[in-house]
Amino acid sequence: MIEKLIQYLEYPFVRYALIVGVLIALCSSLLGVTLVLKRYSFIGDGLSHVAFGAMTVASVMNLTNDMLLILPVTVVSAILLLRSGKNAKLKGDAAIALISVSALAFGYLLMNLFSTSSNLSGDVCTTLFGSTSILTLTKKEVILCVVLSLAVVAVFVLFYNKIFAVTFDEDFAKASGMKANAFNLLIAVIIAVIIVLAMNLVGSLLISALVIFPALSAMRLFKNFKAVTICSAVVSVVCSFAGIVISILAGTPVGSTIVAVGVGVFAICSVLGRIMGR
Repeated sequence: MIEKLIQYLEYPFVRYALIVGVLIALCSSLLGVTLVLKRYSFIGDGLSHVAFGAMTVASVMNLTNDMLLILPVTVVSAILLLRSGKNAKLKGDAAIALISVSALAFGYLLMNLFSTSSNLSGDVCTTLFGSTSILTLTKKEVILCVVLSLAVVAVFVLFYNKIFAVTFDEDFAKASGMKANAFNLLIAVIIAVIIVLAMNLVGSLLISALVIFPALSAMRLFKNFKAVTICSAVVSVVCSFAGIVISILAGTPVGSTIVAVGVGVFAICSVLGRIMGR
């Protein structure tokens, strides 16, 4: 098996998949802890459906670089969802459900009405479950992913204390003079970037697992915010790397395999947490 893996690593598309997979997993895990604590665990699913709808529109418009449409639309949606707080007429969970279902329905409708491919079901399956897209990345897409991933990590490290304050007590952060709304806006932009990047890895239907499972697994073992964040990053990278390797060797869908590994790790962490009295 090791010889077979070494043989596969000689192909550029396999190396690209591993690099992008590890970077996306790392970025997803950093914000996953914040989303869980702010009770926005399902926002990844909603934004992924928005990205799916935007991707469909870009495909219908024959845009050569669909990122120019997908990223701004997803960023705006993330901002609107995170701003739907206690005083909003439409609460956060209801807004996520509304946007998620609407974007997914209209996206699939447009794909049927203006299909640009003879294999419509295959295109939909790839977009929703990420079955093959991670293995067809171009060098430009890999470079773009590396740049955006490094930017996300840099922003998180640079504003770690501010993100920590906004996550645990936004009212106190405002009272202390911190511009909480600005950092909520920053979190929304980062989340949108992560969602757009993760679509190539696990597909739009499985993104929530990539964002949430590592955080939930880490919370079974640790209670400190920094420890949970670091553990979540390690778990996410390991699950992503193992999932991609298993999918390549076994010929299984990449996204589903990564999520399956994540579920297994979560079960193990839950058992360990009970043993440790967590």
